[in-house]
Amino acid sequence: MIEIKNLSHSFGENQVLKNVSLHVGDGEIMAVMGSSGGGKTTLLRCISGLIRQTSGDIVVDGINVQTDAEEARKRMGMVFQSAALFDYLTVGQNILFGVRRHLHLSAKEEAVLLTDTLSRVNLTGNEDLLPAELSGGMKKRVGMARAIALNPKVLLYDEPTTGLDPITTYQIDELVASLRKTLGATSVLVSHDITSVQRTADRVAFLHQGEIVFVGEPEAFLKADHPAIREVVEKSQAKTLAKLK
Repeated sequence: MIEIKNLSHSFGENQVLKNVSLHVGDGEIMAVMGSSGGGKTTLLRCISGLIRQTSGDIVVDGINVQTDAEEARKRMGMVFQSAALFDYLTVGQNILFGVRRHLHLSAKEEAVLLTDTLSRVNLTGNEDLLPAELSGGMKKRVGMARAIALNPKVLLYDEPTTGLDPITTYQIDELVASLRKTLGATSVLVSHDITSVQRTADRVAFLHQGEIVFVGEPEAFLKADHPAIREVVEKSQAKTLAKLK
Protein backbone atom coordinates (compact mmCIF):
# COMPACT_ATOMS: atom_id res chain seq x y z
CA MET A 1 0.00 0.00 0.00
CA ILE A 2 2.90 2.38 0.75
CA GLU A 3 6.26 2.21 -1.02
CA ILE A 4 9.06 4.57 -0.01
CA LYS A 5 12.23 4.42 -2.10
CA ASN A 6 15.49 6.27 -1.46
CA LEU A 7 13.72 9.14 0.32
CA SER A 8 15.83 12.07 1.49
CA HIS A 9 14.75 15.43 2.84
CA SER A 10 16.66 18.50 3.96
CA PHE A 11 15.70 21.75 5.63
CA GLY A 12 18.38 24.04 4.24
CA GLU A 13 21.71 22.42 5.08
CA ASN A 14 20.15 20.15 7.70
CA GLN A 15 19.51 16.72 6.18
CA VAL A 16 16.72 15.16 8.24
CA LEU A 17 16.05 11.99 6.19
CA LYS A 18 18.82 10.04 4.43
CA ASN A 19 18.02 7.53 1.70
CA VAL A 20 15.04 5.97 3.52
CA SER A 21 13.36 2.96 1.91
CA LEU A 22 10.35 1.26 3.49
CA HIS A 23 7.22 -0.63 2.44
CA VAL A 24 3.97 -0.94 4.38
CA GLY A 25 1.67 -3.78 3.42
CA ASP A 26 -2.06 -3.52 2.77
CA GLY A 27 -3.86 -3.46 6.13
CA GLU A 28 -0.63 -3.37 8.15
CA ILE A 29 0.02 -1.12 11.15
CA MET A 30 3.62 0.11 10.90
CA ALA A 31 4.97 1.98 13.92
CA VAL A 32 7.76 4.50 13.34
CA MET A 33 9.93 5.14 16.37
CA GLY A 34 13.24 6.88 16.72
CA SER A 35 15.69 9.06 18.53
CA SER A 36 14.69 12.66 19.26
CA GLY A 37 15.09 14.62 16.04
CA GLY A 38 15.53 11.38 14.09
CA GLY A 39 13.05 12.39 11.38
CA LYS A 40 9.84 10.59 12.41
CA THR A 41 7.38 13.44 11.90
CA THR A 42 9.19 14.61 8.77
CA LEU A 43 8.76 11.14 7.27
CA LEU A 44 5.04 11.19 8.10
CA ARG A 45 4.60 14.62 6.55
CA CYS A 46 6.40 13.52 3.39
CA ILE A 47 4.10 10.50 3.09
CA SER A 48 1.05 12.71 3.53
CA GLY A 49 2.24 15.20 0.93
CA LEU A 50 2.29 18.07 3.43
CA ILE A 51 5.94 18.63 2.57
CA ARG A 52 7.74 17.75 -0.64
CA GLN A 53 10.76 15.49 -0.24
CA THR A 54 14.15 16.61 -1.55
CA SER A 55 14.61 13.35 -3.46
CA GLY A 56 13.25 9.82 -3.74
CA ASP A 57 9.76 8.44 -4.35
CA ILE A 58 6.67 7.80 -2.23
CA VAL A 59 3.84 5.80 -3.78
CA VAL A 60 0.53 5.36 -1.92
CA ASP A 61 -2.02 2.95 -3.38
CA GLY A 62 -0.33 3.26 -6.74
CA ILE A 63 -0.28 7.08 -6.71
CA ASN A 64 3.03 8.97 -6.67
CA VAL A 65 2.73 11.52 -3.88
CA GLN A 66 5.27 13.88 -5.40
CA THR A 67 3.66 14.10 -8.83
CA ASP A 68 -0.01 13.85 -7.78
CA ALA A 69 -0.23 14.92 -4.14
CA GLU A 70 -3.89 15.95 -4.24
CA GLU A 71 -5.02 12.59 -5.61
CA ALA A 72 -2.83 10.72 -3.11
CA ARG A 73 -4.21 12.76 -0.18
CA LYS A 74 -7.74 11.63 -1.06
CA ARG A 75 -6.64 8.13 -0.05
CA MET A 76 -5.16 9.24 3.29
CA GLY A 77 -6.38 10.52 6.64
CA MET A 78 -4.00 12.36 8.98
CA VAL A 79 -4.29 12.44 12.78
CA PHE A 80 -2.16 15.28 14.13
CA GLN A 81 -0.38 15.20 17.48
CA SER A 82 -2.31 18.21 18.82
CA ALA A 83 -5.58 17.08 17.13
CA ALA A 84 -5.44 20.41 15.17
CA LEU A 85 -9.15 21.09 15.57
CA PHE A 86 -10.74 24.38 14.52
CA ASP A 87 -11.67 26.04 17.82
CA TYR A 88 -14.59 27.94 16.32
CA LEU A 89 -16.24 24.86 14.78
CA THR A 90 -18.30 22.23 16.59
CA VAL A 91 -17.25 18.59 16.74
CA GLY A 92 -19.59 17.80 13.86
CA GLN A 93 -18.34 20.68 11.73
CA ASN A 94 -14.72 19.67 12.37
CA ILE A 95 -15.42 16.10 11.30
CA LEU A 96 -17.25 17.17 8.15
CA PHE A 97 -14.67 19.81 7.16
CA GLY A 98 -12.86 17.59 4.63
CA VAL A 99 -16.07 15.87 3.54
CA ARG A 100 -17.57 19.19 2.49
CA ARG A 101 -14.44 20.01 0.51
CA HIS A 102 -14.32 16.77 -1.46
CA LEU A 103 -17.93 15.52 -1.59
CA HIS A 104 -21.27 17.09 -2.38
CA LEU A 105 -23.70 15.44 0.02
CA SER A 106 -27.21 16.39 0.98
CA ALA A 107 -27.91 17.43 4.57
CA LYS A 108 -29.45 14.01 5.20
CA GLU A 109 -26.40 12.20 3.77
CA GLU A 110 -24.08 14.34 5.89
CA ALA A 111 -26.12 13.52 9.01
CA VAL A 112 -25.90 9.78 8.32
CA LEU A 113 -22.15 9.98 7.70
CA LEU A 114 -21.59 12.03 10.85
CA THR A 115 -23.60 9.63 13.01
CA ASP A 116 -21.69 6.64 11.67
CA THR A 117 -18.30 8.33 12.11
CA LEU A 118 -19.06 9.45 15.68
CA SER A 119 -20.10 5.91 16.51
CA ARG A 120 -16.79 4.52 15.22
CA VAL A 121 -14.82 6.67 17.69
CA ASN A 122 -17.27 6.36 20.62
CA LEU A 123 -18.40 9.99 20.53
CA THR A 124 -22.10 9.54 19.74
CA GLY A 125 -24.13 12.57 20.82
CA ASN A 126 -21.20 14.99 21.07
CA GLU A 127 -21.49 16.61 17.64
CA ASP A 128 -22.60 20.02 18.98
CA LEU A 129 -19.76 20.49 21.48
CA LEU A 130 -16.90 22.89 20.84
CA PRO A 131 -13.25 21.78 21.21
CA ALA A 132 -12.92 23.85 24.40
CA GLU A 133 -15.54 21.61 26.00
CA LEU A 134 -13.63 18.39 25.26
CA SER A 135 -11.08 16.43 27.27
CA GLY A 136 -7.69 15.64 25.74
CA GLY A 137 -8.78 12.13 24.85
CA MET A 138 -11.99 13.35 23.24
CA LYS A 139 -10.04 15.83 21.11
CA LYS A 140 -7.82 13.01 19.88
CA ARG A 141 -10.89 10.97 18.95
CA VAL A 142 -12.44 13.91 17.08
CA GLY A 143 -9.17 14.19 15.15
CA MET A 144 -9.40 10.49 14.35
CA ALA A 145 -13.04 10.87 13.32
CA ARG A 146 -12.15 13.67 10.91
CA ALA A 147 -9.38 11.49 9.46
CA ILE A 148 -11.69 8.53 8.77
CA ALA A 149 -14.75 10.48 7.57
CA LEU A 150 -13.74 10.04 3.92
CA ASN A 151 -13.11 6.30 4.44
CA PRO A 152 -9.38 6.50 3.61
CA LYS A 153 -7.24 3.54 2.64
CA VAL A 154 -4.32 4.89 4.71
CA LEU A 155 -4.28 6.43 8.19
CA LEU A 156 -1.29 8.45 9.40
CA TYR A 157 -0.96 9.02 13.15
CA ASP A 158 1.48 11.54 14.63
CA GLU A 159 1.97 10.66 18.33
CA PRO A 160 -1.75 9.94 18.99
CA THR A 161 -1.24 9.18 22.71
CA THR A 162 1.09 12.03 23.67
CA GLY A 163 -0.05 13.82 26.83
CA LEU A 164 -2.73 11.28 27.73
CA ASP A 165 -3.11 9.35 30.97
CA PRO A 166 -2.60 5.55 30.87
CA ILE A 167 -6.31 4.70 30.72
CA THR A 168 -7.01 7.11 27.86
CA THR A 169 -3.85 5.92 26.10
CA TYR A 170 -5.16 2.36 26.26
CA GLN A 171 -8.52 3.51 24.83
CA ILE A 172 -6.80 5.27 21.91
CA ASP A 173 -4.68 2.18 21.25
CA GLU A 174 -7.82 0.06 21.16
CA LEU A 175 -9.40 2.53 18.75
CA VAL A 176 -6.38 2.41 16.42
CA ALA A 177 -6.66 -1.38 16.34
CA SER A 178 -10.42 -1.36 15.83
CA LEU A 179 -10.23 1.13 12.94
CA ARG A 180 -7.87 -1.24 11.15
CA LYS A 181 -10.52 -3.96 11.49
CA THR A 182 -13.56 -1.88 10.56
CA LEU A 183 -11.99 0.17 7.76
CA GLY A 184 -9.33 -2.27 6.57
CA ALA A 185 -7.00 0.72 6.56
CA THR A 186 -3.23 0.62 6.37
CA SER A 187 -1.68 2.66 9.18
CA VAL A 188 1.61 4.42 9.87
CA LEU A 189 1.91 5.29 13.55
CA VAL A 190 4.62 7.64 14.79
CA SER A 191 5.06 7.06 18.50
CA HIS A 192 7.55 7.22 21.36
CA ASP A 193 5.43 4.92 23.54
CA ILE A 194 6.77 1.36 23.40
CA THR A 195 3.78 -0.05 25.28
CA SER A 196 1.37 1.44 22.74
CA VAL A 197 3.47 0.14 19.89
CA GLN A 198 3.45 -3.37 21.36
CA ARG A 199 -0.34 -3.24 21.63
CA THR A 200 -1.04 -1.97 18.12
CA ALA A 201 1.79 -2.47 15.62
CA ASP A 202 2.57 -5.39 13.32
CA ARG A 203 6.08 -4.06 12.66
CA VAL A 204 8.36 -1.29 13.91
CA ALA A 205 10.73 0.91 11.88
CA PHE A 206 13.35 2.79 13.91
CA LEU A 207 14.86 6.04 12.64
CA HIS A 208 18.20 7.21 13.95
CA GLN A 209 19.88 10.33 12.60
CA GLY A 210 17.65 10.23 9.55
CA GLU A 211 18.33 6.60 8.63
CA ILE A 212 16.31 3.44 9.22
CA VAL A 213 18.43 1.18 11.41
CA PHE A 214 15.79 -1.45 12.21
CA VAL A 215 12.60 -2.90 10.72
CA GLY A 216 10.91 -5.86 12.38
CA GLU A 217 8.25 -7.14 14.75
CA PRO A 218 7.81 -5.45 18.17
CA GLU A 219 9.29 -8.38 20.09
CA ALA A 220 12.42 -8.34 17.93
CA PHE A 221 12.64 -4.57 18.41
CA LEU A 222 12.81 -4.98 22.18
CA LYS A 223 15.81 -7.31 21.75
CA ALA A 224 17.65 -5.33 19.05
CA ASP A 225 21.23 -4.44 19.92
CA HIS A 226 21.53 -1.05 18.20
CA PRO A 227 22.71 1.47 20.87
CA ALA A 228 19.94 4.01 20.13
CA ILE A 229 17.26 1.31 20.37
CA ARG A 230 18.74 -0.02 23.60
CA GLU A 231 18.62 3.49 25.06
CA VAL A 232 14.94 3.95 24.15
CA VAL A 233 13.95 0.49 25.42
CA GLU A 234 15.86 0.79 28.69
CA LYS A 235 14.41 4.23 29.43
CA SER A 236 10.92 2.86 28.82
CA GLN A 237 11.55 -0.12 31.08
CA ALA A 238 12.92 2.16 33.82
CA LYS A 239 9.79 4.34 33.67
CA THR A 240 7.57 1.26 33.93
CA LEU A 241 9.46 0.01 36.99
CA ALA A 242 9.24 3.45 38.61
CA LYS A 243 5.47 3.49 38.17
CA LEU A 244 5.17 0.03 39.75
CA LYS A 245 7.07 1.24 42.83
